[in-house]
Amino acid sequence: MNTRRFARTAGWLALPCLIAAGLLAWYVTREPASPFEQEQATTFDPALVSRGEYVARLGDCVACHSLAGKAPFAGGLEMATPLGAIHATNITPDPDVGIGAYSLADFDRAVRQGVAPGGRRLYPAMPYPSYVKLSDDDVRALYAFFMKGVQLASEPNIPSAIPWPLNMRWPIALWNGVFAPTATYAAKPGQDALWNRGAYIVQGPGHCGSCHTPRGLAFNEKALDETGAPFLAGALLDGWYAPSLRQDHNTGLGRWSEPQIVQFLKTGRNQHAVVYGSMTEAFNNSTQFMADDDLAAIARYLKSLPGDPQRDGAPWQYQTAATDARPGAHLYATRCASCHGLDGKGQPDWMPPLAGATSALAKEAASAINITLNGSQRIVAAGVPDAYRMPAFREQLSDTEIAQVLTYMRSTWGNAGGAVDAKDVSKLRGHTDPASSSPIILHMR
Repeated sequence: MNTRRFARTAGWLALPCLIAAGLLAWYVTREPASPFEQEQATTFDPALVSRGEYVARLGDCVACHSLAGKAPFAGGLEMATPLGAIHATNITPDPDVGIGAYSLADFDRAVRQGVAPGGRRLYPAMPYPSYVKLSDDDVRALYAFFMKGVQLASEPNIPSAIPWPLNMRWPIALWNGVFAPTATYAAKPGQDALWNRGAYIVQGPGHCGSCHTPRGLAFNEKALDETGAPFLAGALLDGWYAPSLRQDHNTGLGRWSEPQIVQFLKTGRNQHAVVYGSMTEAFNNSTQFMADDDLAAIARYLKSLPGDPQRDGAPWQYQTAATDARPGAHLYATRCASCHGLDGKGQPDWMPPLAGATSALAKEAASAINITLNGSQRIVAAGVPDAYRMPAFREQLSDTEIAQVLTYMRSTWGNAGGAVDAKDVSKLRGHTDPASSSPIILHMR
């Protein structure tokens, strides 16, 4: 009797389990709907291709999908993840290893929803949680550019180094269901056209939050627009600290005017800072090519994001440095002062000030350590390489010496970033490489 009862109970339980398993299998392998299902793009207006080129600039597609010495958009860039390394894919119109066989609907699903043909989920290193906000018109233009404005390259894709079973991609569908939005950008009726254009670029194609927004335990961005306080509040990523883009006085843009933000994005420098780290590549291939109106829109939007004085601390004020016998003071005077000045004020707009610099005020010292170890990538503005680069000191200074000079820099002239530990320098030394003097510069059509 008990055996029959157990079998009957198990049978009743098996049915909902099978239904649930079937629904899960469908959910994680399905191809989401696309508004372009019935649209067959066979011919492309040159104006549409040109528009798509501009959208590709806004999205800085070259940042991940191109390598120096190889064809544009042929992929290959290695990206570290907590699970293992992955490599950016070939997105040229090659029909075998690229996206040449993609329909417009296929392309849309990959870009805005992170789903490749056949239901294969893309890792969210592809910023589709931001790209989902792209308008239909911009997706259509971007597709035209990649199909007709990019040279075909038969560069094979490199498999990921993530081991089984961690390389199974179906759980990404569940991650998407929790963390990835599904709607395109909708203009806020209470804001003007300039603000809305800036919000669209920052949240969507510019995917600024991918670097500048802190992430949660599931590696999700903690906020995706201005309704969340963590949005663009600063984050550690790949050995760099991407600073706040909010109105934080110390670690953000609180001391920057709208014209100064525009100048920084257009020329790579202003009186407060010079682009370095990952932002150098974004400048070299993206922001300097943006229309002035779009740069003004970005500045207007960013200036509307309030800072957090509790997180940011008391506003920085310059303090004259007293005579100092610390080892870091001597190292600074002999190694750094010729460019950045004994007073820490630099030589704006060419040699950035260290007094009041974000890297000297942020609690996270990764950027200061990284650029001191590895130097800066060359900035190329309007086709002209700059004559001033931060040199790499990894061969000239020990971990202890770098920690000493950075501790001095982060505790002088009113800076309050805090001391740097030689162990942190050693860790970054082992996981980073000197910046290349030959940056990737994409020359489009």
